[in-house]
Amino acid sequence: MQLAHDAALRSTARAIYDTVYPTDDRVPFDFDDAERYGTIHYRQAVDAAIEARAALATPQDRQPTML
Repeated sequence: MQLAHDAALRSTARAIYDTVYPTDDRVPFDFDDAERYGTIHYRQAVDAAIEARAALATPQDRQPTML
């Protein structure tokens, strides 16, 4: 599941990956290698990015407008 076709989602997944797994102690690959090999850590970051996009697209915080 490579995200080359969706640059915004890939950037979000990279930011999540780099934040959650900041050092080599936690994961053996950087983001690009994790993407290439489809590691569980990469897939979790992608899932989180998809969830974040959905949450940000939902107008839950929008105030009702007066008619």
